[in-house]
Amino acid sequence: VQLVESGGGLVQPGGSLRLSCAASGFTLNGYSIGWFRQAPGKEREGVSCISSDGSTYYADSVKGRFTVSRDNAKNTVNLRMNSLKLEDTAVYYCAAGLWCSGTVVSNQLYWGQGTQVTVSS
Repeated sequence: VQLVESGGGLVQPGGSLRLSCAASGFTLNGYSIGWFRQAPGKEREGVSCISSDGSTYYADSVKGRFTVSRDNAKNTVNLRMNSLKLEDTAVYYCAAGLWCSGTVVSNQLYWGQGTQVTVSS
């Protein structure tokens, strides 16, 4: 049972990336999935959450730029990130839990290892 994030990389300001959170050993559509990020020297913050019923939540800092979605056929949850800013630089993690408490997934059961996103000119 594991979650694996992918899709991170180096991008210029204003660019886009799509992160994926893929599950093996269990089915994601029965869980709420949260995306977190942690920048060097900063606390981890909840970026977005998608509940098992499809409701979505976004931090104010990413609202209008990030979109979270499910791909049940691939057993993945994606985070589309547009108009990236320097301050979006962080390691991004996904976690599976029971429900979304705003942008944070609660009762986290599984975590991925993280993927680095670097926004730099």
